[in-house]
Amino acid sequence: MSIDRLFAALHARTPDAPVLHGDTQTWHAAALCVAVDELATRLADCRTVAVLADNGPDWVIADLAALRAGVVQVPLPPFFTPAQLAHVLAQSGADAVLTDQPERITPLGAGFHPGGKWNDLVLLQRRAVPAALPAGTAKISFTSGSTGSPKGACLSADGLIDTAAAVAARLADLPITRHLAVLPLALLLENSAGIYAPLLRGVEIHLPRLAALGWQGMAGFDPAALQRSVATLRPNSVILVPELLKAWTLYLAASGQGVPDSLVYAAVGGARVAPEALHRARALGLPAYQGYGLTECGSVVSLNRPGDDADDVGRPLDHVALRVEDGEIVVAARAFLGYLGTEAPHQDAAGERRDFTTGDLGRLDTNGHVHLSGRRKNLLITSFGRNVAPEWVEAALLAQPAVAQAVVSGEARPWLAAVLVAAPGAGPAQLADAVAHANAGLPDYARIGGWLAAEPFTPHNGQATGNGRPLRAAILNHHGAALAALYQESFPEEEPAHAVL
Repeated sequence: MSIDRLFAALHARTPDAPVLHGDTQTWHAAALCVAVDELATRLADCRTVAVLADNGPDWVIADLAALRAGVVQVPLPPFFTPAQLAHVLAQSGADAVLTDQPERITPLGAGFHPGGKWNDLVLLQRRAVPAALPAGTAKISFTSGSTGSPKGACLSADGLIDTAAAVAARLADLPITRHLAVLPLALLLENSAGIYAPLLRGVEIHLPRLAALGWQGMAGFDPAALQRSVATLRPNSVILVPELLKAWTLYLAASGQGVPDSLVYAAVGGARVAPEALHRARALGLPAYQGYGLTECGSVVSLNRPGDDADDVGRPLDHVALRVEDGEIVVAARAFLGYLGTEAPHQDAAGERRDFTTGDLGRLDTNGHVHLSGRRKNLLITSFGRNVAPEWVEAALLAQPAVAQAVVSGEARPWLAAVLVAAPGAGPAQLADAVAHANAGLPDYARIGGWLAAEPFTPHNGQATGNGRPLRAAILNHHGAALAALYQESFPEEEPAHAVL
């Protein structure tokens, strides 16, 4: 099995080799292996274990112990609301929770009671009706969709380790010996590419608490804290989402600080990033390279890297087979077994890859790199009959320093409109200049004809996921009347209409 490869790599390290670095404790290889085995023994009577904990070695040990024990693990993102946590626990049929935040679980009234402690994690247990899961499910990864109700993807251990091994192989020649986990470990991208991949190649992993990295819950993200952590720990690699890349880049430009020369690779994924944003980051010493992936495909599908880089999302990794059908990307991989609560897809012979239709529009170029143009379900058709992927235009807007967040609309309209959130210190004049600069690089049918300046999209107001990704439907619904009013205004073509809410 693929998980045997993961544990073999861990056991192959010298006993005193440092593996996991927390805020107060470093776990060396021999002690880590013992801890994983001990916790796996304690979990052996469990069926489905949810993990709700801050970033740190305890989270990783809990994850590895679930793999070792052969029980299903359900990562609980720290930004989930009480309603979302209750939904996930009910849908997954979890009969145990390992957590350093029991005060967030017990008030849910889900029937959990204390079952002991392991290190700083409390084990909560209950009797629960088992959920119907596809055979081979090792992890259920929940993501909050546009409705806010998390959707669980059932994933195989073999598929997850496939992804990690492919990431490790793609970056094998880069001098990476220390990885800093910046994203919440419950996000599959950090879990797979930031934990499993480094473990496979013998890399040390630094795991500060999320607050020490700049995560501030509903208050946003503090890039100064991330800069301090990177300057102190001097990692060779990090993984970012576009919101963090932009915040960090703006902070570096404003403060005049640089990135330590130890950092050789910063992967960026989760949403489309404009080439200008990547170029600006690199000019400041931040070696940012864009990739592409989906939870259902094990989190990473393609990746750019030094020496094999372009203004796209990179070359497919070796663990997937990627093709384009009718303009839509189809990926075959071993990770996805089906969604929780729905009929499992047809199961091929054990170990074979299965097709997943991604919903992403794109193409493969002659160099074998993947180019994305947007989501099929988001595609706009203007009243002039032009097809526009809003993600393309949003990326052009987000490449402007004055724009912190952007969502574009324009279905059946003569021109596109945008809801914009200004970056700190930027006002209407700076937003207007940003729109003009973005429009200058876009064809006429994809230019912004009117825009609104709005308050930030946050989880608190229901307009963003916990990691900052805007919820398009919620935003457009909230600002629907103001957007409609823009189309009632008369204005010169060269000066887009705008309103400040």
